[in-house]
Amino acid sequence: MSAVKKALELMKAEDVEYVDVRFTDPRGKLQHVTLVVDLIDEDFFEEGFMFDGSSIAGWKSIDQSDMKLIPDATSVYIDPFYAEKTMCVHCNVVEPDTNEPYTRDPRSTAEKAEAYLKSSGIGDSFFCGPEAEFFIFDDVRYSVTPHKVSYQVDAEAAAWNTDAEIEGGNLAHRANFKGGYFPVNPVDEAADLRGEMLSTMKRIGMKVDKHHHEVATCQHELGMIFGTLTEQADNIQKYKYVIHNVAAAYGKTVTFMPKPIKGDNGSGMHVNMSIWKDGKPLFAGDKYADLSQEALYFIGGILKHAKALNALTNPTTNSYKRLIPGFEAPVLRAYSARNRSGCVRIPWTESPKAKRVEARFPDPAANPYLAFSALLMAGLDGIKNKIDPGAPSDKDLYDLPPEELAEIPTVCGSLREALTELEADMDFLLAGDVFTKDQIEGYIALKWEEVYAFEHTPHPVEYQMYYSC
Repeated sequence: MSAVKKALELMKAEDVEYVDVRFTDPRGKLQHVTLVVDLIDEDFFEEGFMFDGSSIAGWKSIDQSDMKLIPDATSVYIDPFYAEKTMCVHCNVVEPDTNEPYTRDPRSTAEKAEAYLKSSGIGDSFFCGPEAEFFIFDDVRYSVTPHKVSYQVDAEAAAWNTDAEIEGGNLAHRANFKGGYFPVNPVDEAADLRGEMLSTMKRIGMKVDKHHHEVATCQHELGMIFGTLTEQADNIQKYKYVIHNVAAAYGKTVTFMPKPIKGDNGSGMHVNMSIWKDGKPLFAGDKYADLSQEALYFIGGILKHAKALNALTNPTTNSYKRLIPGFEAPVLRAYSARNRSGCVRIPWTESPKAKRVEARFPDPAANPYLAFSALLMAGLDGIKNKIDPGAPSDKDLYDLPPEELAEIPTVCGSLREALTELEADMDFLLAGDVFTKDQIEGYIALKWEEVYAFEHTPHPVEYQMYYSC
């Protein structure tokens, strides 16, 4: 049975009232429009749905606003949050006159990256397993006005509330700063909440395996089982959607900001990656850490292009408040089977089928379609051009003498630097027309707006440091 017929049968079996068509904008935010079920038939999946592309930041101008959403019938699931029975479907964006993929559509980019891998002859399947961390708070307030720039976050479970007056009493069991990995409840106060998040993900068809408290106070992570590139990018969008909405049902609020609080660990999105060919793992071999030569070249590509990748894998000004030394942050462009402080780690495994490479610098603010595609393109560039990653770094990178540390290159220190690096090093992304120059330039223009907004706004700490100068 075709995917379209299965989707239509699901609509009928579940007595669906609405179909939510969803797509992702350049910044990575999931967007949607809800249609009555009477409009949905086989023609809808083939012909798609028209919408105004000029209303999406970074897309078309108002004089070229018409765009079309083409639903991917393999991506359907029943929404677990709407009161009326609603089926969701992820869409690609195409040009209405040609039905060709819109060059700035992130999901189409992911599909093109997978097609490029197959056409390269290097492999036929790219698997990735992202690990996105997040924070749960009870109360968040912020102000950005000409006379007041401030934020305040709070959670009963936060480490700073050990002496707070709480109705019914302060029970005192809390994960301290950098002390949240892995105490049981009652210190881990969110086990039931995370359990409901994971169960909800499972009910909508996602493959999941675990949940736990993370290192920072109020920080958490759920585990997804690996999948193909576009599938996993879809799943990260579902992951965020489920986590935000389950938390809201509990009266909580979630953020995927990389660094929402000062002085504690930030949130990363480690990405485990492997390439397969003809049913065999390409990364298993007899080199360092039982890797193949192709895997080492893949790492070489990641390390070479790391600074350009930062613009896509660490795409916010806040990202670089995480990428600083001292907080388990992977700021060094090094690889190792042991160290977690380098950009790339080779997780230990006994099975050749599980042999993979882990990029540790990405964060969950990234657009997953663009980030995963860019990581694959950098790795493929490494394989094609036999880029040597150099020797592994098996010493404790946190305690290296200054003279040794100075010899190891780092990732970018700001979004400004990352955008400049991407402008100078984008050719590896343009191979096979996976990314286009227009797409990258449009993305960079969007991100420069964020840099200017950040750099032009006084920061509260500047008052502390400079007000009385």
